[in-house]
Amino acid sequence: MIKEPIEKDYDVVVVGGGLSGVCAAVACARKGVRTAIVQNRPMFGGNASSEIRMHIVGASSHGAKKNLAETGILHEILLENKHRNPYASFPVFDSAIWEKVRFQENLDSYLNTNMDHVSVEDKRVVSITCHQNTTEKEYIFKAPVFVDATGHGTLSVMAGAKSRMGSESKAEFKEPDAPDEPDTDTMGNTIMFTAIDRGEPVRFVKPFWAYSFSEDDLKYRTHNNSVGSHADGGKLVELEEGSGRLPHFSNVDSGYWWIELGGQYEDIIGQGEEIRDELLKCVYGVWDHLKNVGDHGVENLDLDWVGIVPGYRESRRIEGDYLLTQNDIQANRVFPDAVAYGGWQMDQHVRGGIMDFDKLPSRILNFDGCYTIPWRCYYSKDISNVMLAGRDISTTKMAFGSTRVMGTCAIGGQAVGTAAAMAIRYGCTPREIGEHIDELQQELLRDDCYIPGFSNHDEADKARKAKVSATGFTTGNEPEKVLSGVARQVGQESNCWEAPIGEAGAAITLDFEAPVKISQIQITFDTNLTKEIMPSLTKNVRDRQVKGMPDELVKHYQVRLYSEGEEVYQEEIKENYQRLNRLELKEDVVCDKLTVTVFESYGTDKARIFEIRAY
Repeated sequence: MIKEPIEKDYDVVVVGGGLSGVCAAVACARKGVRTAIVQNRPMFGGNASSEIRMHIVGASSHGAKKNLAETGILHEILLENKHRNPYASFPVFDSAIWEKVRFQENLDSYLNTNMDHVSVEDKRVVSITCHQNTTEKEYIFKAPVFVDATGHGTLSVMAGAKSRMGSESKAEFKEPDAPDEPDTDTMGNTIMFTAIDRGEPVRFVKPFWAYSFSEDDLKYRTHNNSVGSHADGGKLVELEEGSGRLPHFSNVDSGYWWIELGGQYEDIIGQGEEIRDELLKCVYGVWDHLKNVGDHGVENLDLDWVGIVPGYRESRRIEGDYLLTQNDIQANRVFPDAVAYGGWQMDQHVRGGIMDFDKLPSRILNFDGCYTIPWRCYYSKDISNVMLAGRDISTTKMAFGSTRVMGTCAIGGQAVGTAAAMAIRYGCTPREIGEHIDELQQELLRDDCYIPGFSNHDEADKARKAKVSATGFTTGNEPEKVLSGVARQVGQESNCWEAPIGEAGAAITLDFEAPVKISQIQITFDTNLTKEIMPSLTKNVRDRQVKGMPDELVKHYQVRLYSEGEEVYQEEIKENYQRLNRLELKEDVVCDKLTVTVFESYGTDKARIFEIRAY
């Protein structure tokens, strides 16, 4: 018997459990706000989950852009995963993401729960009605603030928000690489697969329903079991997705992103089931081609896993008060209301995907550096209490080619979750968060998010006025760097204290001008924001990573507080595996000096600290 609907009241409801939704929900709950996350799949993670198994890329473009990896909650999850999942199993990664949600105070999660109806009054979402498939329960969620992290912008569109799909014309925003006329084309969906070497020849029998592909059909898609390369010169070129300025890999152990369909369909959302079926025919047809049409170096490979859930690249984009454009990205624009950043190259996939046999699968517009994303892109201009997180944020199609990737979506999600908590605190709308933008930016920086062009000026941080000294340092990495206000290397500026670790360790000391009361100490270590640490199906991507924790990360350290030469507090951490460390003191401690001594890192003989804060 189906029960009556269960009403649930929260401060913030996040709809969508991909990485952007997860980061939004966790960030919001950590600010003490009663939060719910509603996810229509049986697991969190979206395209990064074991259902789809796409690696998490972002501004660093597979390490081609130095020191640009995303930090914050996403980095915290990835480090947790590295700590206990060194061989990067995707199902184990699922549990790491689930754990981050499930055991977060102030956060309730609803998996297998689909949103069926949105109630709107005066251009404001009042409630959403959802059905949980596993329990046959119906929920009505009410909240002052909703976050649309659905990917498709489903919540916003159901509420009546204006959305866009396809390309704007070149004239609308004067984007040089937009088409002359607007169109409805989108980038398509992909189903991934994996193959395993059995050490002996393995036969493949093609299913009767699979497509057949000739060598001529796939002539523009690298598919031998080998490695290729390219050079781009920073201009618009035709390359493989995600290649950046590194060699592109054609190894068949991890499937092919270019097995893609959907861009030519009239409705990439409404025809999703049909597209999935067609993609399966393509996957098995490509594998048949590899095994049975010519020599592709895969004689001993066996098809081990084929996804059944396609990964979406593109569908709707919701209009906010500002649409980010190609010109903003190429200018590395720093907005006054910036809350996140991106750096992934802008890409445009061919309309027909794999079926466009006479075209290369993707055009890539590379650019140097990174750009910021303004707060005005993260809420609907039409619905007063809906924020946006993930690939549905307010951009043009050209800009979307860069902002759509999961790393960029995740840090945007953390910004949105932090802003949602602030909206509850102030009783304001998403748009009115702009009146508190400096506070939002400073909260994000404190939570180890990076906003290019912005630095710590938090008046509550007692470390900012301290005098810094150390037992030693290397050239260009003086102890004062921990108070630079920027917790990563930017260009040639290290923003980092580095010193050799001797027998007694390496110590850095903050001397306060007068006695201060401290309840929290925050230390940001180096985790090498150029090298990737995410799970990946691709062996070559995994092989570029260290097997364990980042070599530069401090493993063993000690913190001491002194008052007039007497030690008044001590805490020793022996198995650290996180970049951001917050030490919560059981009670306030009055001191005039703080010392951090590093005894061991995971793989180097140097102590490296980007920032020390004291509250």
